Parts: sequence; structure tokens; C-alpha cells
Amino acid sequence: MANASSHESSDTRSNILAVGQRIMAGKGFSAVGLNEILVSAGVPKGSFYHYFGSKEAFGEALLDSYFDDYLAEIDTMLRQPGLTMAQRLMLYWQNWQDSQSHLDCQGKCLAVKLGAEVADLSEPMRLALKQGTAGITARLARAIEAGMAEGSLSIDGDPAQVAESLYQLWLGASIMVKILRSPQAFEAATKTTRHILHLSP
Repeated sequence: MANASSHESSDTRSNILAVGQRIMAGKGFSAVGLNEILVSAGVPKGSFYHYFGSKEAFGEALLDSYFDDYLAEIDTMLRQPGLTMAQRLMLYWQNWQDSQSHLDCQGKCLAVKLGAEVADLSEPMRLALKQGTAGITARLARAIEAGMAEGSLSIDGDPAQVAESLYQLWLGASIMVKILRSPQAFEAATKTTRHILHLSP
């Protein structure tokens, strides 16, 4: 019975996080009240405070959960069989573009949606963002190093710095796509990425 109860508890927490992620990816952090999340998740307020001490603690857990899933997706993508590392990296950027090309990205772009907002609101949430994005750039740097070793790409400079520059490029492009309601910024980011990695157009 204890194991069943523990499993049910884990499911409830995961459900609250999944619903909160979907709603906040559309509206942001501050604009979403706990009641909206709880009603959508179908759980009472007492259940929320059983798992999360505050909305800020919920936001921190939300970002941790989001990055855990996101980093696992990157790891899978960068191990795709039958492709060079350059092809895997471009597949990653294409997936980024595909997941954020719609007005409602349905939880796929939480870092883009919440980054600037919560970094000023909450130090724990800022640190969760910092740790998560560091995980992304570290994986990109390792992929760039592997691509250089196999000869599928080359760069001018340090892989870690290039990885950070590329991530910042795509974060900026994501914001411009929302402002312009046009994929033009992604097209420019793709072209710049290929240039940085010395890939043919």
C-alpha cells in the first residue's frame, strides 16, 4: 500500500507540474494564479501546498523538471544514429525552430517564456535557469568538440564560448519571432549557425 500511495503522490505532483508548465508557457509566471493551475489539474489547494511550499518553490520545481526533460531530449538527439555530429546539431536547431514557431508552444519553450521575467523576480528560479541553460551549453560544447574531431564541422575559437554564443543567438531569435510573428529571425539564426560551424549553405 505504501508503494501505491507513493506512486499516486508522485503522479499528483507530476500532474501539477505538467499543467503549470503548459499554462505558464502561454501566459508567463506572474499572470497565472495558483487557482487556475489547481482547477486545471483537478487537485485541491491543500494538495498543492503538500508538494510546494509557495508559488516560488513551485516555479523552481517547474524549471528543474522542465530542464531535466529538455536535457534528456538533447542527449537523445545528439546520439541519433547514422548522422554526423554537424547534422545532429542542425537537427537540434531545426527542432528548436519547430517547437517555437507557433504562438502557443504548449510548454516547449519555458526557458524563453519565463527567462527574463523570473530572473528578476526570484533568485532560486534564476539559479534554476542558470543551471539548466549551463547544461544545454555544456552539451552543445561537447557536440561541437566531437564534430571537430570527426571532421564534420570546424569553428574559430573555443567550443564552450561558441556554444554559449549559439545558444544566445537562438534565444534572441526566439524572442524576435514572437515580436515579428515571422520565422525570419530563425532563418537568419540558421544561416549564422551554419557560418559559425563552417558548414556549406
